[in-house]
This record gives sequence, C-alpha cells and structure tokens, in this order.
Amino acid sequence: MPHGFSEEDLLVFGKYSVKDIDVKDPALKSHICLKPTFTLHTHGRHFDPFAKEKVFIVERLINKVMRKERNTGKKMSAYNIVREAFEIIERKTKKNPIQLLVDAIVNAGPREEVVRIKYGGIAVPKAVDTSSLRRVDVALRNIVEGARRSAFKSKKSIAYCLADEIIAAANNDTKSFAVSKKEEVERVAKSAR
Repeated sequence: MPHGFSEEDLLVFGKYSVKDIDVKDPALKSHICLKPTFTLHTHGRHFDPFAKEKVFIVERLINKVMRKERNTGKKMSAYNIVREAFEIIERKTKKNPIQLLVDAIVNAGPREEVVRIKYGGIAVPKAVDTSSLRRVDVALRNIVEGARRSAFKSKKSIAYCLADEIIAAANNDTKSFAVSKKEEVERVAKSAR
C-alpha cells in the first residue's frame, strides 16, 4: 500500500478493487501489474522498454486506446473510453471488469509466432515461442484494434465496442478479433515448425 493512501483512494475509477484479481496463466503473472496507483498516469516514468511490466495494466490499456487516429495523445479521452467500457462490462456481466481484462489478455496473447530466417537468399519461416512481455503487449494491442475496427463506420461507440471485445476475449470466444488473430498466428506457426 503506497504511503498516505487508503484502500478507497486506490480503487480503479473509484469503483473497482484489484484485491481478488487472479492471473490464471503462471507465465503472465509477473508481467501483468496489478499494483494500483492513485492516478492512472505515470508520465512516462517507465520509459525503458522492459519497465512496461511495472505500469498498472489498466493504464497500459488506456495508453493503447490512445495510440491511433482520433485519440492520438488524448489521454483524458482514452481514460473516459476505458472507464465507460468498464461500466458497460460491469453492467453486462456483474463481474469485476479488471478480472475480465486480465482473462482477456491471457486468452488473447499468442504463445507462438513466426520469424523469417534467411538461408542463402531464401527466407524460411520458423516458429518461435513468444515472450510473456510480448504476449501481454500483443494481446492489449489486438483487443484495442478489434474494438476500433468494430466501432469504425458503426452506430456503436468505441467504449461499447471495447467492452464487447474484452468480454468476448475473456470468454475465449472466436468472435473476438484478438482471439481469432491469436489463433491465426498460432496456426501459421504450427505449420512452420
């Protein structure tokens, strides 16, 4: 517990506790940071590429929402999208949205990928295991990308689409963009073994 903060001060969006969150994949346990902070804004303190695992997982989701097109650099806008998505998730499932986010990351992170190795001018695909840090990164990126694609030219808001994507990925549903992308990557890697 950080100095001077009560438990209520450290609730995510003032509502959600991280106390009973369980990471089901032991490989990802140390890479999904569940240490709550008073504000979801670290001001780039963890600039080192390997320090990402010290950034609270909800803030990393907000940062991914902020990456492309209309939300580029607009942290408050991204913050509001994620907060609204969490409210929708809680309303739909009656579960802690942070737990669903963690489950979605576990289900959407590819375990195996393909790299291209050159042998005498010929590029040969080779299957490699994906590091845990990259699994979390790719899962978050694909969850947000799936939400962005389903909100594009649609009546549904980005927050609603993000909530749907997280719920689908948490249930390991192939309707989720992130889960279907993971399966596609793993299928390609299996054929390249």
